Amino acid sequence: MRLLLKQRFLSWFDCYNIYRLPPDATADYDFGDDDIAFVVEGQLAWGHEFHVSDRSGQLLGQLSQRLFTWLPKFDIYVGGELIGCVEKEFSLFTPSFRLDFRGWTVEGDFFEWDYTIRDSGGRTIARISKELFYLTDTYIIDVEDEREALCALMVVLAIDAEKCSRG
Repeated sequence: MRLLLKQRFLSWFDCYNIYRLPPDATADYDFGDDDIAFVVEGQLAWGHEFHVSDRSGQLLGQLSQRLFTWLPKFDIYVGGELIGCVEKEFSLFTPSFRLDFRGWTVEGDFFEWDYTIRDSGGRTIARISKELFYLTDTYIIDVEDEREALCALMVVLAIDAEKCSRG
């Protein structure tokens, strides 16, 4: 399953439409409302907070930044239940995040444009690549198993929010 995370150009809070991409499509694909897989709405809060809904508006998950932590930390809720967190780790050369759920790990490149999420057995869950030369944040997320798409999306939102917090 391929998803395109594209931040809306004019929005007061961080808002994204997440589109389902055909296998051979690029970020310039001409999307319609039927292509929307998820809608992400930023909420008024101290720190970052996102609500993730399906196309019909049903709340599926929530990402909330914890306050007063040394490095950014985000709690992930699915169906109203806390399932884990994403925490930025101190590193000098490549971005490093610790995931506290499902045994997943995240590896990023030096420029912080490409990431791979793997499970504890080394199986690839998702590949994330930032698309350059767009006015808003744009990522392509290749998810191996469609059932993992929501959680992979939440990890991408946490990474992007952490990067935005740094300026």
